[in-house]
Amino acid sequence: MTTRSVYPQDSAVRDGRLSIGGCDAIELAREFGTPAYVYAEADLRNRARTFVSALADAHDGPGEVVYASKAFPCTAALRIFAEEGLSVDVASAGELHLALAAGFDPERVYLHGNAKSETELRMAVEAGVGHIVLDGADPERLERIVPEGRRQKALVRVTPGVHADTHEAILTGHAESKFGYPPATAHAIARREWERIEVVGLHVHLGSQIFDHSPFRAALATLAGLGPFPVYDLGGGMAVAYTHNDRPSAVADWVADVVAVAHEMLGRDVKLIIEPGRALVAGAGITLYGVEDVKRIGGSEGGPGLSFVAVDGGMSDNLRPMLYGAVYEADVADRVGLPGQPYSVVGKHCESGDVLIRGATLADPAAGDVLSVPVTGAYGHAMANNYNGIPRPPVIFCAEGRAREVVRRETLDDLLRRDV
Repeated sequence: MTTRSVYPQDSAVRDGRLSIGGCDAIELAREFGTPAYVYAEADLRNRARTFVSALADAHDGPGEVVYASKAFPCTAALRIFAEEGLSVDVASAGELHLALAAGFDPERVYLHGNAKSETELRMAVEAGVGHIVLDGADPERLERIVPEGRRQKALVRVTPGVHADTHEAILTGHAESKFGYPPATAHAIARREWERIEVVGLHVHLGSQIFDHSPFRAALATLAGLGPFPVYDLGGGMAVAYTHNDRPSAVADWVADVVAVAHEMLGRDVKLIIEPGRALVAGAGITLYGVEDVKRIGGSEGGPGLSFVAVDGGMSDNLRPMLYGAVYEADVADRVGLPGQPYSVVGKHCESGDVLIRGATLADPAAGDVLSVPVTGAYGHAMANNYNGIPRPPVIFCAEGRAREVVRRETLDDLLRRDV
C-alpha cells in the first residue's frame, strides 16, 4: 500500500486503487455520484492541531489561529475547527451566519472585508463579534452602529506596499490593492480617540499561495513603524503543494519563520494572530469526476495531435484554473500512479476556456471511468456556481471507512427555488 503526497494524509493507494479516509473512491462515486467533493475528515482535525501546535512552539506569548473561512465555508468543517479551538474570520453576512450556526463563540469571530455594508456591521455588532478588521468607511459607520456605552474591539488593516511572489489575482499587500489603508492613514485611524471603537492592533495580509517568506520582513517593518500595539494579525498566505513539483515549507517551519520576523520587528510580548485558510483545507480534499468522453483530434500527419478527457463537471465546481491559471494533477481513480499519456481534462460547459488541467498524465482513460483530482479542498466548494444550469456537487466527509454527506447535491428543482 502506498500514499501519494498530493493526496490527503489519510488516503491510500492499493494496486492503483484510491481510498480516502478508508473509503474506496470508486464506491464513493457510485454511492454519491459525480462530481463530488470528498474530504478526509481526520486531515482537517490534524491540520488544525498542527497550526495550533506550531504557533505555541514558536511564540511563548498569547497567540491565536484564525481559520480563513472563505477557503471552505462548509458548516461541517467550521464545526470541526471550532471544536479544535480555532477562531474564524468571515468576510460577509453569509459567512458570519455559517460560522455562528457551526458553533463558534462570537468572541472568536473576526469580521473582514473592504466593503462591509451597514447591515453586515450591524449584524456583527448585534451578534457580539469579537473583532472587526477596519477597512474603508468602517470606523465612521461603527461609531453610528455600536450602542452607546459599548466599545467594539477592532484591528486596522494596513496595506504595506509589499509585493509577494504569487499570482496578481491573489496578491493583496501591494500598494494598488483594494484592501486596507496606506500606512499613514492606518496610523491616523489607529491613534484616533474613538468613542465606540477600541483599536487593539494592526492587521496585514500579503496574499495567498506564498512560497517565499522574505516579503513578511518588509511588511512587518512597516507595522513596526506604526506601533507599538498589543495585537498584530499577520494574515495567512502559506503555500500548499498542488502538484508533485511544488515545494512549500512545512507548517512548523513557515510559522516559525514568520513568528521569528515578528519577534524581531514587533517584539515578543505581543499577541500574534495567524490566519490559515487554504493550508488547512486544500490538501484534505479531492474532487471525483465521471469521464464522459475521450476525444483525440489531429495528429494524422502534422504531429501527435491533442487528447481530451471530458468530465461531468468543470468550471462550475472549480473556477481556479480559469481565474488565475491554477495547476492541478489528476488520476484515473483505480489506476493511480500507473504509466500514462498526457491529456487535457476539460469540463462540460459551453466555454472553450473550460479546461481543468492541461497535460494530465492518465493511464488509459475511457468513458465511464472515475477521475480523481487532488488538492481541491480549498475554493472549489466556495466558488461553485450554476453555470449552464449545473447543480452544485455534494460534500462528502470520510473517516475510518465511513462516508457521510455533509452538503447534499443540488437538484434541478433547487435551480428554481428562488424564482418568484
